[in-house]
Amino acid sequence: MNKQELIEKYEYMSHACFRRVDTLEVLKDLRQLDEPQKVAIPQFVADWYQINKDNLYKNIAYLCANWVKSTNDDTLFNWISNTDNFIEIIVNMHKFGYEVEEKPKYIVKLKNALDLYGTLNFNKQLKQWYFSDSSESPSYETKHTRKELEEAGFGWVFSCEGVEIEEVE
Repeated sequence: MNKQELIEKYEYMSHACFRRVDTLEVLKDLRQLDEPQKVAIPQFVADWYQINKDNLYKNIAYLCANWVKSTNDDTLFNWISNTDNFIEIIVNMHKFGYEVEEKPKYIVKLKNALDLYGTLNFNKQLKQWYFSDSSESPSYETKHTRKELEEAGFGWVFSCEGVEIEEVE
């Protein structure tokens, strides 16, 4: 909670029908005032952080000095290029913790197909896509991000009438 949110809350509560204010509620809100919030970041940033957190400030400096000429991790460097305050985000991760942004996942099913053959699967070991049943195992994935589907050439499923897309947690 920040200062402005607290002001708005108590301005609302100052209305005549709310004249009695619970001091325990006020104290609870004051304790939350400007508490640092965990940063939400993509998984690849969390991966970089886990590798580099022990010498973080040195590694941030190295990252800044070399990001233009590096091609090792295009995803990380694209994020740096498109994030104005990336240094502040990384430092806040270190100070206050972070959460990895969850991307929605989808189950892709063919309409009017038998359950045994109707769900799009990805075999992690063979790195192959196929239609089979909807059960998941350590070697088969039935829940996919939009990016995974698009990169595999299945972006069309989102606009196909013969396919049912179910968003899952």
